[in-house]
Amino acid sequence: MRLRLSCSPTRHRRVTLALNQAVFFLLVSVGATEWAVLPPASAEEGLLPVKTPGGATIYAELADTTEKRARGLMFRNSLAPDRGMLFTFAEPKPWTFWMKNTKVPLDIIWLDGKKRIVHIERNVPICTRTDDSCPQYQPTEDAMYVLEIAGGMADALKLQRGATLQFP
Repeated sequence: MRLRLSCSPTRHRRVTLALNQAVFFLLVSVGATEWAVLPPASAEEGLLPVKTPGGATIYAELADTTEKRARGLMFRNSLAPDRGMLFTFAEPKPWTFWMKNTKVPLDIIWLDGKKRIVHIERNVPICTRTDDSCPQYQPTEDAMYVLEIAGGMADALKLQRGATLQFP
């Protein structure tokens, strides 16, 4: 026997959210507290570890195709403090970025071919404009890589022009 349930998309989302909350509370109530501390992400999960001079690790999604670079971090509702996106380019240029459809403030960090920081735009605000008139951000020097991280993290990690990041 097959049972078919139908409901509106809104009701479906509400039911799904309620079920997720119930599972979470069940796990917490039965003592599954070890699930609350998740292990750090790894390269196996498709994230690239980017090491800062201070020893912190940012786990970055790799934007290495035209499509991935065009989408970037658009439409994300949040970005964890230890997450980011690393854009890679075939040649050094003063690559321009903007915040169209980006819902979280970002720090944008441009790096040269030696992975040395050449420019940082800190706490770049979201852009809610519906046309293509969002402000553009560009470095003062050519870059081969651009790292986007949560707004304020460059200061928290004490990242400065001239510092070198490490990643494969």
